[in-house]
Amino acid sequence: MALEDAKNEVDGAFTRHDLKGAAFENTFSGAVSFLRRRYTKDLAGVDVAVTGIPFDQAVTNRPGTRLGPRAIREASALQPYDPPYGWEGYAPLEALAIADYGDMAFDYAHTADVPARIEAHIGGILGAGAAAITLGGDHSITLPILRAHAAVHGPLALIQVDAHTDTWPDDDPARIDHGTFCYTAVKEGLIDVARSSHIGIRTVVEDNLGIHIHDARELHEAGAAQVAAAVKARAGNAPVYLSFDIDGLDPAFAPGTGTPVWGGLSSGQAAILLRELAGITLVGGDVVEVSPPFDTAGITAVAGAHVAMELLCLWGWTRR
Repeated sequence: MALEDAKNEVDGAFTRHDLKGAAFENTFSGAVSFLRRRYTKDLAGVDVAVTGIPFDQAVTNRPGTRLGPRAIREASALQPYDPPYGWEGYAPLEALAIADYGDMAFDYAHTADVPARIEAHIGGILGAGAAAITLGGDHSITLPILRAHAAVHGPLALIQVDAHTDTWPDDDPARIDHGTFCYTAVKEGLIDVARSSHIGIRTVVEDNLGIHIHDARELHEAGAAQVAAAVKARAGNAPVYLSFDIDGLDPAFAPGTGTPVWGGLSSGQAAILLRELAGITLVGGDVVEVSPPFDTAGITAVAGAHVAMELLCLWGWTRR
């Protein structure tokens, strides 16, 4: 840490001028933005916009993920001092112009309007020439995000880390459900199933619609690196969207989530998995289902913040 910077930096979310570079203000003070990036709605010159979707009205069990983006931002305050470990010296905060685009505004009393607002919100970021990394929010937000990305890139290779496949049948277009987003995305042609993968699954699914499953047991037995190699080979050079449901981690590592399932990934396995995916053509990603009301010691938010940093690394790795 640069001691003089630490003495003098504060409220970098509003006062910093550069979109690139480390940050050194005290972790325990100042206005909180993701990785101490500048809050701005001006995307001129921005490579990646980090945005929050604080929506949790489509959950099947415990709520609270509407508070996820705020908690992930706070947890990220410990990360912007040094490059992330394990990336061979790659420093995304130095290499990329990253902005905190803030949260999406919406009327909580008009739930049916939210998916279209999300699609327009993310579409606006992409239309400005920036990539979007999204902090959720429940997993229903990924469907309209995929629509926005597919409108730009065509069908996507989906890499989904999750305890659940979220492919439960749902042919009612009026429903908003965090457990059916992937089913609808496949039916709408947003996903190239032959290039897509589910990782960490440990709940029963009758029909996974052709998406390959690497369940949690396979990852435990074969290792995260081997699973990552298979996922990379399957995705090939297709545009990739990576969605990380924090319940892909075991509840010991992520208790603060709505639908915890035992037998999941450790945070260490997740770190290896994400770093071994370096080289995929990532066009966007999200981390969802962080629920602070159930988050012992904030450890789920810490995991979510690290996942989001890894997404930045994955996006920037092929653009060095």
